[in-house]
Amino acid sequence: QVHVVESGGGLVQTRNSLKLSCAASGRTFSGLAMGWFRQAPGKEREFVAAIYWSSGHTFYDESVKGRFTISRDNAKNMVYLQMSSLRPEDTAVYYCAAGADVLSAMEDRYPYWGQGTQVIVSS
Repeated sequence: QVHVVESGGGLVQTRNSLKLSCAASGRTFSGLAMGWFRQAPGKEREFVAAIYWSSGHTFYDESVKGRFTISRDNAKNMVYLQMSSLRPEDTAVYYCAAGADVLSAMEDRYPYWGQGTQVIVSS
């Protein structure tokens, strides 16, 4: 059984940083991609970033490019999202998604999802 668990959310002030972690277990993710998505209050869930597990290739939404960095630790089966220069509009529940066959911004490419971790950026 696959488990995806996010951690690291919290309350942070504008322009500060926060690092989210995602632990994935239950199968091998080699050859697959992991992603981060977010859902702000009253809005649709949206793509943030993705990483291909084997090569480390990354893909970002334009809204976070240059501020957020996605990375992975193969040995620990962990994926991270380092968020810097945070803005109030980054406030959302952040979800880790696993198992896409390609780097993708499309939710339906990812069969496995965590429960989310809340990030609140205060102005």
